[in-house]
Amino acid sequence: MPTEIYKPYEIIAVPFPFTESQQTKRRPAVVLSSSAHQKETGHCSLLMITSASNQGWSSDLNIQYLEAAGLSHDSVMRQKIFTIDSRLIVRKIGKLHAKDRQALNEKLAQHLALG
Repeated sequence: MPTEIYKPYEIIAVPFPFTESQQTKRRPAVVLSSSAHQKETGHCSLLMITSASNQGWSSDLNIQYLEAAGLSHDSVMRQKIFTIDSRLIVRKIGKLHAKDRQALNEKLAQHLALG
């Protein structure tokens, strides 16, 4: 069965692992992988989204356009990057607004050593 390919900056629902246990909880995440990478590997790299009430990292980034993202509660993008088998993705929720994408790219440039 072919796995759906997601576009960068789409918001999807995944079973997000807890660091302190083997349990998972369905959470939104931002797609970071290119379509080509997903097709080649069957895996998708993602960035965690959590409730704004959980905000606690200085690098947390508020999602300004919740409706476009398909989110109903104030949320932040947290610099927790992970990769999962694409077959585990539950569904697409929405996509980041262009202004949220720009803010994320700036934050990622600060976070990652890409140069």
